[in-house]
Amino acid sequence: MSKQFTKIAVLALLACAISVWAGEPVEVHPEIQMCVESANGEFLLTLENRKQNYRPEELATADTDIYSPKSVNIHPNGKKYYVNSLEGAKTVVYEAGTNNKLKVVNHVYDAGDSLLWSAPSGYFPFTHYTENLSEFYGKPVESTFTHGGRYLWIPFYRRSYDINAQDPSAVAVIDTETDEVVRLMETGPLPKMITATNDNQYLAITHWGDNTVGIIDISCDSIADWHYVACVEIGHKLKLNYSLTQPVNRDVNSGYCLRGTVFTPDNRYLLVGCMSKGGGIAVVDMNDFSWLGIVHGMRSNVRHLIIRNGYLYLSANASGYVQRIPVNEFLDAALKMQDKQAVVDSWTDCQVGKGARTIEMTPDGCYVVAACNFSSRVCVVDADAMCVVATIEADSYPVGLDISKDGRYIYTTSQGRSGQGGNCVDIFRMDEIELPDGD
Repeated sequence: MSKQFTKIAVLALLACAISVWAGEPVEVHPEIQMCVESANGEFLLTLENRKQNYRPEELATADTDIYSPKSVNIHPNGKKYYVNSLEGAKTVVYEAGTNNKLKVVNHVYDAGDSLLWSAPSGYFPFTHYTENLSEFYGKPVESTFTHGGRYLWIPFYRRSYDINAQDPSAVAVIDTETDEVVRLMETGPLPKMITATNDNQYLAITHWGDNTVGIIDISCDSIADWHYVACVEIGHKLKLNYSLTQPVNRDVNSGYCLRGTVFTPDNRYLLVGCMSKGGGIAVVDMNDFSWLGIVHGMRSNVRHLIIRNGYLYLSANASGYVQRIPVNEFLDAALKMQDKQAVVDSWTDCQVGKGARTIEMTPDGCYVVAACNFSSRVCVVDADAMCVVATIEADSYPVGLDISKDGRYIYTTSQGRSGQGGNCVDIFRMDEIELPDGD
């Protein structure tokens, strides 16, 4: 059986390599139970199940609430997971294990939700819209848990009336005990990434739309006491003045295109990936919420950042690489910046496939898993050797990813590209291969 799985793995690797280097995105919908064996012989990776909205006749997996899913987050207790359907303006809640749908949170708000809103911070004035500002539906992007998993924070790409995402958007807070929205707060334009400090004191929301990062004090247990303490400008805040009737492409020409966001283990610094052509990683000093500058030297188009086991890992979207560097080495260079610029080029590379988006590390620290959008696959990287040890097809085109706390399951979301693919959540199982006892 091992030889058979190895053959399947080799064929899958070859097929993916051909598709990647052909330069064309490939739309695929792999069969459930498709399986590959890792090149190091340590685990099997199986597409165990999915939730999809492209084959309504497949009743066991069909779910019309899965509409352009952007991200997935597994609750820290492992009992359920949350999928943000961006174009559906919904967060869908499933029971882990059974994949039964528990609830659908519809992000549609009106004047009747006024008690959910925190007081305006003064950081995010409206400059284009003046009426019915709280009547909208929101497009959920990323999300993060705080307070031990009690709350799930979900920023909206934009409010529905703001066709070019140039006025304040919002973030919803779900109480995961009831799966109800219990708080709404303003954000800057076009928020994407959101993350909390390791000590649960601050929350950062990265605004793709205007080169800013909002910082919220969440140190109090009382929801009413959460409040903004800063809006940090990376470089300079963009002046937005787009049409109110004709949509423009806000995924480009948005300054640094701020995306991946992570706090250092000591919570002293906030690192923000710049997905723009110039690339780099911006550094914010959390002592005074000041922007220190941008570190260059990694591959451009930085999309996602994580810090694990003393290393900073990133995904470089366009070129399709995962890179790592000791986080202390990165910070040493950052703290020696001159004119808000520094270069550190001692990164270790691993090519995974074009369109490297969300990355996450398995709980044991052995592997980094990457969702490769353009090449429609999931890649598993040996975190020490920085080489690909397994690759498996995913529904086109994967973008979001999370790993269960026991390391057994990998969830991915396939959002779609240019009207093709997408509308799917894939569930992969990672099984350790038991080696025979030696003599």
